[in-house]
Amino acid sequence: MAAYVTMPKLSDTMTEGTLVKWLKKEGDSVSMDEEIAEVETDKATMAMPSFDEGTIHKIYVKEGESAPLGATLALILEEGEEPPEDADTPPTVEAAPAEEEAPAEIEPKAKVSAETQTPEPAPSSTSHATPAPSNDGQRIKASPVARKLAAELGVDLSHIRGSGPGGRIVKEDVEYAPSSGGGGDLGLLPSKTGLTNDNTPLTGMRRVIAQRLLESKTTVPHFYLNIEVDTEPLMELRAKVNEASLANKGPKYTVNDFVMRATVLATVAVPEVNSSFMGDSVQHYSDVNLSIAVAIDEGLVTPVIKAAQNKSIKELSAEIKDLAGRARDKKLSPDEMQGGTITISNLGAYGISNFDAIITPPQSAILSIGTISKQPVVNASNEIVPGQRMWIGMSCDHRVIDGAVGATFLAKMKYFLESPFLLIS
Repeated sequence: MAAYVTMPKLSDTMTEGTLVKWLKKEGDSVSMDEEIAEVETDKATMAMPSFDEGTIHKIYVKEGESAPLGATLALILEEGEEPPEDADTPPTVEAAPAEEEAPAEIEPKAKVSAETQTPEPAPSSTSHATPAPSNDGQRIKASPVARKLAAELGVDLSHIRGSGPGGRIVKEDVEYAPSSGGGGDLGLLPSKTGLTNDNTPLTGMRRVIAQRLLESKTTVPHFYLNIEVDTEPLMELRAKVNEASLANKGPKYTVNDFVMRATVLATVAVPEVNSSFMGDSVQHYSDVNLSIAVAIDEGLVTPVIKAAQNKSIKELSAEIKDLAGRARDKKLSPDEMQGGTITISNLGAYGISNFDAIITPPQSAILSIGTISKQPVVNASNEIVPGQRMWIGMSCDHRVIDGAVGATFLAKMKYFLESPFLLIS
């Protein structure tokens, strides 16, 4: 019996999806649960499986096009089945509202995406270019325009990381690559062709990010606190811990691992920060679900370590390495990016000394972690000596967190980081 493939609900706030890539084409056979397309939602790009088996007779929504929930994407026919008379025209389906359960909601196999570049338009069936093989024998996915430009500029496509759907190399990737093709590192002086005068439409994810940050900044009464931490004891302990760990073929701990553990302990000590404003009430959470901002090539994602209060620094370190790695490989599920109760944003690796981050509702606090720097400090004997310091900022929702509560929380953070042996107990 003929079966229509419709746009499923792949996230709790999704109202429409963009068909990034068809993994099957008309005439291909598909089996139950086989991945047939990649769909971008407001939160991620994920694989969409088939809920029927048969042959794809007709595809109605092309790559790069958007469709509301419940819209007809394709038609699947059973073996030997004749297509209906109106098979060339998709049936009119009323889009499912975002808050309702859309038909065929799936357990997603996610591919995180925060692409800010315009997806390369899908070429027609008569303009497909055969991908050139890379140096390791694998095919290189690149648009025809990118291939033509690469030939003109003398750029080796095998050294470029694509920013288009599915890692596809697009025109902009080639423009930003040096003529030597050496990995796209521009150094200090960018190529003149790197600057463009164009208008890039927002992806679904970027649109939602813009809406939520604007809503947060304009409706949540932010106030900001910061505190200076003496990190010399932390750096000394970290060096000893890593020496012992590596000698036993264990993991190497980062400063952020210690910051995560300190954040969890401070949140347990000052639970008021682990709350959300609910309009006429304040919701307090029994678990510390720690969101960590992770930079990826396409933007930023915030995977969540659930029930972090029950995990040691070793477990926190291992989990964030796993989450960050899968975030960069675009393999996080939406559930792994939801439910956070407090967030850490660490720009220390970029040399930023201090900054103020924007709260992610419904959370009430976000921490801004700066770089550790060597500087002259005054010791207990009033002597100027070398020292190491780090600034920690805290953005608070004043509807939930008062100044004294935020200050108490940062004092706890300072205490744990300046007594780092408490973090590995």
